[in-house]
Amino acid sequence: MEKDRVLIIGATGYIGRRLVKASLALGHPTFILYRKETVSNLDKCQMLMTFKMGGAQLIQGSFDDHASLVSALKLVDVVVSSVASDCILEQLKLIEAIKEVGTIKRYLPSEFGMDVDRMEHAIHPGNLMFIDKRKVRRAVEEAKIPFTYISPNCFAGIFLAGLSQLATFMPPRDHVYIYGQGDKKCIFVDEKDAAMYTMMAIDDSRTLNKVLYIRPPTNILSHMEIVKIWEKHIGKKLKKKFISPEEWLSMMDKVPLFEQIAVGHLYQIFYCGDLEFEVEGPHGVDSSKLYPDYEYVTAEEYLRRFV
Repeated sequence: MEKDRVLIIGATGYIGRRLVKASLALGHPTFILYRKETVSNLDKCQMLMTFKMGGAQLIQGSFDDHASLVSALKLVDVVVSSVASDCILEQLKLIEAIKEVGTIKRYLPSEFGMDVDRMEHAIHPGNLMFIDKRKVRRAVEEAKIPFTYISPNCFAGIFLAGLSQLATFMPPRDHVYIYGQGDKKCIFVDEKDAAMYTMMAIDDSRTLNKVLYIRPPTNILSHMEIVKIWEKHIGKKLKKKFISPEEWLSMMDKVPLFEQIAVGHLYQIFYCGDLEFEVEGPHGVDSSKLYPDYEYVTAEEYLRRFV
C-alpha cells in the first residue's frame, strides 16, 4: 500500500526533528518546508542536509508567502506542523492555504502538550499558549479540514529529566523540591516515542477528527514516584522540601516570562492534578489502546541514562 506523502513544518525544532526521523522510518515520502532565512543558520542547514541525505525532500517556503504554501501543499497528502509557541497563530495562514488546495487528507496542528480544550481554566500566563492553540483548533474545525490533535502531555526531556524542577534538565543528586504532597499524577513521554505515535496516527482512521492522547501506562506517575525511581538508581535518598501552592505561585514575579509560563504549567499538573483523567467520549483516543504493541521508553529506563 502506497504511503501518504507528508509535509513537516518546523522540522528543525525540538519535536520537529524527531517527527522527520519517525516519518522516514515509517517509509513516508517526507517533505520539509524551510524558510529562506534558514540558510544563514549553520546548525539548521546541516540538520536539513542530514534529513535530505536520509531521503527527505526540501521545499523553501513560509507562512508569509501564500503561493509557496499552496505549491508545497499540492505535493503532499498530510501536513504536520510543529512550529514554536511564538508562531502558533501563524498557522491560520496555513489553514487558508489548505482550504484553497482542498486535497489534504489530514492536518496535525502544532500542539504537542496538554489537551488545550481541557485547559480553559489555566492560570495566566500559562494560559496564553492554550488560548492560541484553541484558536487554531476552532479555525481548523470551521474550515472542515480533517485533523488529528496530538496530546503527548509532558515531554521527558523537559519534565522528567530534571525531576520536574524548574529550568533543570538533569536529575538532582542532593535535594529536590516537591510540589504539594507530590501525589498528583503526570504523564511522561519520551520525545522519540511522541514523534512515532504521531506519525503512526496520520493515516489511522481511528484518529481522524480526534485527540490522540499519548499515555504510556507505566509512565503515568506522581512526582514522588519519579523521585523514588531516581533514588533507587543512585542508591541514596534526596533531601526533600515540600512547596505549598502559595509558595510556588509566589515565584511568578521573580522569573522571566518563559519561566512564568512553566510555573503555571507545573501548577496545573502538580497542584491541580489536571493530567489525572481517563480518556472518555467520542472525541479522544488513547495511544496505549490503539498501539499496544509499541515498545515505548519507560520512565525508569529514561532516568537510568543519567546515572
